Amino acid sequence: MTNAESANEAEDWRVYRGTGLPADPAAVSLPSPPPWREFDGEGPVTRPDDDGGDGSRRIGRLRAQPRVADQQEVAMVNAAIHLRRPLLVTGRPGTGKSSLAYLVATELGLGPVLKWPISSRSTLKDGLYLYDAIGRVQAAGAHLAERTNIGDYIRLGPLGTALLPFEKPRVLLIDELDKSDIDLPNDLLNVFEDGEYEIAELVRLAKQQPEVTVLTHDRGGSATVKDGRVRPNAFPIVILTSNGEREFPPAFLRRCLRLEMRPPTFEQLGLMVAAQFGDTDGLDIRLIIDQFLERSERVGGLASDQLLNAVHLAARLATSGAYQTDDDWKDLLEAIWHPLSSLESE
Repeated sequence: MTNAESANEAEDWRVYRGTGLPADPAAVSLPSPPPWREFDGEGPVTRPDDDGGDGSRRIGRLRAQPRVADQQEVAMVNAAIHLRRPLLVTGRPGTGKSSLAYLVATELGLGPVLKWPISSRSTLKDGLYLYDAIGRVQAAGAHLAERTNIGDYIRLGPLGTALLPFEKPRVLLIDELDKSDIDLPNDLLNVFEDGEYEIAELVRLAKQQPEVTVLTHDRGGSATVKDGRVRPNAFPIVILTSNGEREFPPAFLRRCLRLEMRPPTFEQLGLMVAAQFGDTDGLDIRLIIDQFLERSERVGGLASDQLLNAVHLAARLATSGAYQTDDDWKDLLEAIWHPLSSLESE
């Protein structure tokens, strides 16, 4: 066996390559989970295919060349897929932590990303499901018998939807977990470990109504829940992001894999611009990226979308013939590329 053949064989474990190019879903074969991460939910539940353009907004729709991925990113995403463990992605704002979920879903053909943006008021139940008890009582009081089915007033959250028994795992993005209340990471532990949850309002009705169709987090989605219990066929691919504003409990970290996202390189930024804008004739993209990286270094880090904002404006000015790399343009760049923290290091 040649060295090249050995290298190819060693790479066979990678189902995710980080290219940003959508694969043929029929050709994607996900690895079996470890025995202790196998689940037996009854299904499958139908997964939607249309994400409403979320993926193209995040990673671009004009990608002509493969994205250049960091090898540590590729390795850790694949490890999370093989082990069916959540991946905690840390790094400064604008390094592409959230976009990683859309890259995984697009490349592996896993459908729309289920996104749960976290705030200081977020609770575990918000992520699992919401029950509109008041709406149901009001409908019953108005004698709207045809609208008082309890399933019409239960909507699964992004985490609750991800744990439905889909044929293939969904991608769940839990965004900015470090903004959460101190208890939320610990509250997630049992769900991450057990891979299931109960809907208390349906458990109480299980003998009279063992099957109830509820709404899901997907647009227009619904699913049948049996005996008030939700359990997956395959544990979802969970990507949690954190800007590093707080530490998480050791018990929580033990159940996660960890990835530190590095700032994108010149080449990666160039491919990102090409994926969003395609042809940029009339613009010196290399100059704009060089200026962006210099400014980012000077102020302690900029977000990638700040570069896209500048390119978009430059393209608009170039169309009208007003694009000039003069002092006015440099002043505009200074304003667009404002520091992400209150302290600018000059």
